[in-house]
Amino acid sequence: METLDNFMMIFRFEPSLDQEPSLAEQEEEQQKWQTWIGGIAAQAKLVDAHRLGFGCRQLHTDHSISHDLYQPGNKAMGGSMIVKAESLDAATELAKGCPILEMGGFVEIRDMIPMN
Repeated sequence: METLDNFMMIFRFEPSLDQEPSLAEQEEEQQKWQTWIGGIAAQAKLVDAHRLGFGCRQLHTDHSISHDLYQPGNKAMGGSMIVKAESLDAATELAKGCPILEMGGFVEIRDMIPMN
């Protein structure tokens, strides 16, 4: 029997504050995500998925707190998903159907190291 490891997909994109999608466009986008994630779940390779909200705080080393999103290079993290795959290459293949790619974003695929 083949062993599957966990890999995290991190969804990153550049937010556009001047272009609000219509309700129909939002519903269409939601359906794309549900179809893609559902396809991975149907293969029994979905571990967990999360979409991030916009409420946030950053706690810094001096214990000061800022209330803005960390956006290196104007890229925001929109969410993450943990999948089971045979290898990093196989996890990357699963990521190729991600709707964030159609939005000009990208998927960062990372191996996971258990904390025992």
